[in-house]
Amino acid sequence: MNMLKKSAAVLLACVPLLAWAADPEMSLIIQDHRFTPTELRIPAGKKIRLVIENRDATPEEFESKSLGREKVIAGKSKATVTIGPLKPGRYSFVGEFHEATARGVVIVE
Repeated sequence: MNMLKKSAAVLLACVPLLAWAADPEMSLIIQDHRFTPTELRIPAGKKIRLVIENRDATPEEFESKSLGREKVIAGKSKATVTIGPLKPGRYSFVGEFHEATARGVVIVE
């Protein structure tokens, strides 16, 4: 029983470290075939979870050749894309189904 208590204490001590180690999260919205915000600023060298909410009724594809990511987001749904860690620079993305209006950039500083 003593060993069980010690194991539990070690696990509980690690919980704050696990929460601290979680990837930061940013939101991106698709509405009226446009991304909001059109610019996302993230720190260099960090992994980011990008939660994309498609508020339109039709699907859209988040695509970025410079980030090496493609993800179709069904209408009225959400999806998550992980990006990074990245070097400083500008990384463009588009909504492949509506490239004329759905455009944005990730700015890494």
